[in-house]
Amino acid sequence: MPDKNANEAAVISDQTARQIAEGSHSDPFAVLGPHNVGRSRYVTAFDPGAEHLVAIVGSKSYPLEPVHEGHGVFCGKVPGAKPYFLRGSASDGTSWDYEDAYRFGPVIGEMDEYLLAEGTHQRIWQVLGAHTIEHEGRSGTHFAVWAPNARRVSVVGAFNFWDGRRHLMRRRGATGVWEIFIPGIGEGTPYKYEIVGPDGIIQPLKADPVGFGSEHPPANASVVRDIRGYGWHDGDWMDSREGRNARTAPISVYEVHLGSWRRKMDEGGRPLSYKEAAHDLVNYAADMGFTHLELLPISEFPFDGSWGYQPVGLFAPTVRHGPPHEFRDLVDAAHQKGLGVILDWVPGHFPTDPHGLGRFDGTHLYEHSDPKEGFHQDWNTLIYNYGRVEVANFLVSNALYWLEEYHVDGLRVDAVASMLYRDYSRKEGEWIPNKDGGRENYESIAMLQRMNVTTYGAVGGIMTVAEESTSYPGVSRPVDAGGLGFGYKWNMGWMNDTLSYMEKDPIYRKHHHHQMTFGLHYAFSENFILPISHDEVVHGKGSMLAKMPGNEWEKFANLRAYYGFMWGHPGKKLLFMGQEFAQGTEWNHNAELTWGALDTHLHAGVRRLVRDLNTLYRAEPALHVKDCEASGFEWLEANDADGSSHAWIRRGSDQERPVVVICNFTPVERSDYRIGLPQGGHWAEILNSDAELYGGGNRGNMGGVDASGEAWHGQPASASITLPPLSTVFLAPAEK
Repeated sequence: MPDKNANEAAVISDQTARQIAEGSHSDPFAVLGPHNVGRSRYVTAFDPGAEHLVAIVGSKSYPLEPVHEGHGVFCGKVPGAKPYFLRGSASDGTSWDYEDAYRFGPVIGEMDEYLLAEGTHQRIWQVLGAHTIEHEGRSGTHFAVWAPNARRVSVVGAFNFWDGRRHLMRRRGATGVWEIFIPGIGEGTPYKYEIVGPDGIIQPLKADPVGFGSEHPPANASVVRDIRGYGWHDGDWMDSREGRNARTAPISVYEVHLGSWRRKMDEGGRPLSYKEAAHDLVNYAADMGFTHLELLPISEFPFDGSWGYQPVGLFAPTVRHGPPHEFRDLVDAAHQKGLGVILDWVPGHFPTDPHGLGRFDGTHLYEHSDPKEGFHQDWNTLIYNYGRVEVANFLVSNALYWLEEYHVDGLRVDAVASMLYRDYSRKEGEWIPNKDGGRENYESIAMLQRMNVTTYGAVGGIMTVAEESTSYPGVSRPVDAGGLGFGYKWNMGWMNDTLSYMEKDPIYRKHHHHQMTFGLHYAFSENFILPISHDEVVHGKGSMLAKMPGNEWEKFANLRAYYGFMWGHPGKKLLFMGQEFAQGTEWNHNAELTWGALDTHLHAGVRRLVRDLNTLYRAEPALHVKDCEASGFEWLEANDADGSSHAWIRRGSDQERPVVVICNFTPVERSDYRIGLPQGGHWAEILNSDAELYGGGNRGNMGGVDASGEAWHGQPASASITLPPLSTVFLAPAEK
């Protein structure tokens, strides 16, 4: 280097220049950008594409000299303290101007740094991820990512030719967090992180764990999204939703896979956008009388065939249907129509895709290192290390994120049983006991409890729901009472038993009568939701209609009777899309529902029945106020196995009329069926699943029956009714 550059040589050595050029320097902010040497300010910059580089302050240019030929590292004196920008040029005459990211100071504050290091930052998305901000007078994006074991972390994208040497990040002490502010980067910019692990090996480019957006799969870069400033119009809903999510409220959930509910067949069969769903789906579900939508996971996921249950971008609404604000449009529209929105949330596992969380910083950071703890054999996925405070905090914060940022009303937690037990779906020798030698996963349990305490404490009126398929005690019991703290639990036992019964030919049902009654032995041990979910109509299980025995008419009658049984049974309700009109084929995530079936009377009739069941359920307090209380249920007939009939009373408060539900699961009409009633007088037939409107034979009680004083079924009054074949009938007193 010429003698005239002796001062520059004193600022940066040849070895340091080589480290900068190789991207191996451990502290690039100590070298690059402006630094004072004596009383002079020197600027060091790395631009491997430049033959010449100058710093410009106002109208003055100050050349930066190459420190050592071929490195792309430049250094020079830039007088004063005013901001500068850089101008590079090449031998072909092209030039480019840009702000120097290394002249900007850190963004993360001391309190955030402390909480991140402690693993107690409830809202990590406000610090980590990519945020468009104004910083030191310039617009740009602040990037921050947790990678404690990395030697270096760089932001890469088209803006720097995906060159990991150009934007090395600043390590923030002991937090394990790296950050950089890059001016000029804004909304819609794809990016990833290039991470060098502790062994010096460059990892596959990683998507941002806290990124708010993503490219459309199969592309998988994160995308800068500004999620601030949405104008909500759901104030009335937010003020009232606590009552709408309560144990005493009517809750009837329409479960939806957004990618296959409807498709735009005139546009190549693409799925609906969030904005289109905000109109079409919301209006449909509201018209059908459902109280809530439940969306299969919409956190970004790489593989369509996972239906969203193998997410990579937990903080990013999938771009398959639009950007984040448009997802807010869907939630906002639902709220304005009186519908709650529940999201399926997947903290139980994550996929092994190279751009995901696996070996994120070159180590088993998010997952356990031992596959006996860190690998799901059933799904070929990785399991979070719940015992690591930062990982638990990542998940808890993510749950809070959806509730706060997107006004979501609840989270349904997938595969809770797989999280509770260390030996879940494992043979002897394939799992590691807990510290006490048992099978319970203490760390996962603690994370779920913390999630529920945090979300219920921070956001009013929400619900959390557990898909838990075992008899683990206290799933919906408060944490301070020894429970997991969920608001509700899916009743998987009820679903399995009753579907097994319904699949049997009626001639054999008398031998399995207990499958319809057993659920009442534990119906009030948890706050239950009765789920007929997507899992029951895939993988060769057939559609709900296909499960039913008999000829075509009998299949539809069986299904109508079963839906009546379900809506009359204690517990909140959940039905997967397509089941409301008895779709004949199994669900296919690659195609829309078979809406053409509604052109036939039988399918349209089932949909009318579900709409009327929802209307009845919401209108009659006896059918929902005590869904989760034993005092709201009384058997009238639980033991008629030979007749395959069931009858019971549903009650609300003393001021509300009771409702009697009678089911006949044989194809035989009973024209003189005596039923005990809690009071005399006229009882209206408020719903009959055999009505012609629903596709039935229109057999019944001409709108009602008169109860005599003859005691029956332990009740002071009774009536002789006509009980149609394969039907459910609802009766209620005409007057209190």
